[in-house]
Amino acid sequence: MFMNFITTTIGRLRAIGLLEGLSFLVLLGVAMPLKYVWGEPQAVRVVGMAHGVLFLAYVTAAVQAWLEHNWSWKRAAWVIAASLVPFGTFYTDVKWLRDERS
Repeated sequence: MFMNFITTTIGRLRAIGLLEGLSFLVLLGVAMPLKYVWGEPQAVRVVGMAHGVLFLAYVTAAVQAWLEHNWSWKRAAWVIAASLVPFGTFYTDVKWLRDERS
C-alpha cells in the first residue's frame, strides 16, 4: 500500500506535503523560539534548510501533478500557495488531494 502511495504523482505530492507541513511547523514552533528566545540560531539553520528543500520538492511535485492531471491554473495555484501558510498543506491534502485519482 505504501509503495502505491509514493509511486503516483498525487501520492508523492501528498507525502512531500506532509513532510513540508511538518517542517514548517517545527521551524515556526520550535526552531524560531530557540533562536529568538534562547539565542540558539543553529536550529533555524538546520530546520530551515530542510524546510527549504522540502518546499522546493513540494512545488516541483505540485507542478508535475498539475501537468499530469490537467488541473486548472486556479487549482494549481491553490495547492502551491497552501505551502506558504501554516497547516496549509494538511488542509490541501484533505480538501483537494485525498480523493484525487492517480
